[in-house]
Amino acid sequence: MVYSLCLSCTQREKDMAVAELYEAGTLGVIEEDLPDGRCRLQAFFGEEAPEEAADWVRAAQSQWQPVVIGERWFLSPAWHDGATPPGRLRLVMPPGSASGTGLHPSTQAALEAMERVVRAGDVVLDLGTGSGILAAAARLLDASAAISCDIDEDAARAAREYCGEAAAVFAGSARSLRDGWADVVVANIHAAAIAGLAGEIVRMLKPGGRAILSGFTSQDAEGVARAVQGAGLAIAESISRDEWTALIAGREN
Repeated sequence: MVYSLCLSCTQREKDMAVAELYEAGTLGVIEEDLPDGRCRLQAFFGEEAPEEAADWVRAAQSQWQPVVIGERWFLSPAWHDGATPPGRLRLVMPPGSASGTGLHPSTQAALEAMERVVRAGDVVLDLGTGSGILAAAARLLDASAAISCDIDEDAARAAREYCGEAAAVFAGSARSLRDGWADVVVANIHAAAIAGLAGEIVRMLKPGGRAILSGFTSQDAEGVARAVQGAGLAIAESISRDEWTALIAGREN
């Protein structure tokens, strides 16, 4: 049996972490650079992994602590068995190597926006789903359906495993989806991708539909706003966390 350990570190810490993982007996390490300048490492160990590997598991778990976000979210590692605070929704951090653990400020801004926008019975599209965390969040907010897509097949596979039956996940682009079917589109991607997809987002929204746009820094927010306004979305609100911003917008007609 082979099991894997995922942890994140800064780029400066990466080489030392990889060296120590090999000293601990890893069979191999996959490195993934993250948009925020950090790195995710996925190390594989065999069934007879030495005690040093268990030390790495404990160290990695200590990095991932529960976080409260906005008014409703309680983001928790899968191994945390403490009680969910009253009035909050427990959202389990996705495992694996796909982007979107929930700890990045852009994802947290998107989650905060979702608690304000998603209503019971909504049909939600998670565009560029990454790990699938925002689709899972939509269902916790009583969306009637969550559909997720990502052009990265590995990300779509990871999202499918994480979401299970909570969301319909496919590898592909939004262009394969019909017009005017979504109550809410959530896109936690980057500024250029949102600008390029602005017309598609408007096309898929029902009249009166809402969009949550995140994944870009505050300095890029004005450019994103101009792009989506030009496509027919009206900006209603912005939410900032650290140097990252999420925009809430509505389809004008």
